[in-house]
Amino acid sequence: MAAKWSKSQARRAGFAYLMIAPGVILLLVFTFYPIIYGLPLAFTNYSALDTTKWIGLANFKRAFSDPDFYVSLKNSLIYVVVVPIIQILAILMAVLVNTKLKLVGFFRVAFFIPVVTSMVAAAIAWKWMYEEKGILNYMLRTLGLTHHDIAFMVEPKYALAGVMLVTIWKGLGYYMMIYLAGLQSIPSELQEAARIDGANRAQVIRMITIPLLMPFVLLCSLLSVMGAIRVFDEIFVMHGPKGDPINSTLVTSVYTYKVAFQDFDFGYAAAIGLVVAVIILAFSVFMFRYTRKGGLTYYE
Repeated sequence: MAAKWSKSQARRAGFAYLMIAPGVILLLVFTFYPIIYGLPLAFTNYSALDTTKWIGLANFKRAFSDPDFYVSLKNSLIYVVVVPIIQILAILMAVLVNTKLKLVGFFRVAFFIPVVTSMVAAAIAWKWMYEEKGILNYMLRTLGLTHHDIAFMVEPKYALAGVMLVTIWKGLGYYMMIYLAGLQSIPSELQEAARIDGANRAQVIRMITIPLLMPFVLLCSLLSVMGAIRVFDEIFVMHGPKGDPINSTLVTSVYTYKVAFQDFDFGYAAAIGLVVAVIILAFSVFMFRYTRKGGLTYYE
């Protein structure tokens, strides 16, 4: 028989449930309820302009014949390029701030400041930097790398890459802190034993540090992939809801917003969101299977 709780244990448990209740309520109202409510909408023609009817898979057929949806999906997949870049840089930064050098605390704070900076404020600042008379063009001219101003915000070949750079800058500190926690969780005795056995620094990193850090790499990679596919704020602030210039920054989240809140076609927008959710799920399953087959989890 299970032991009965004492009055003090019951009070502590009740207090704990009371503390987590606000977070759970917010999660239910603003996350799970919209998901549950949005699923059936994907199979209707629900909009502000027509009577709602059940139309089955018509929205999905429309999506896969919609050229704008294909453009947004292509741009979202291109955006995933930020994942390996941001993870490699974050690991290097974590290794740097994991040392016992002077001022290392200052560098930890400095690298983390972009994380706590408002995305809207950061996007506006970067937008100013990208202007033809902005600081970036000034620096390029000063260094002699270009002799004319580059229209980073107007030319399609630069627009998406410019937003990707903002995402990398904004997220580096966040993933750095996760990797720093991972590095500090590795027992120093293992590394010392490897050095005693004659392993050099590179071998210690390859045989001990990297294998034990892989669970953190998997977590950060999953979060980064989901964030890259769902990117919205920086694109919306810097280029608006139409994905200008010439659809070069039109990603699935921005296109979903455009369909829902400009065209008022909520059923179609829900279908697009469901397709994107399935793509993210497929990425997640692939990464889990790849890490297991590749032996990238803990070495036991």
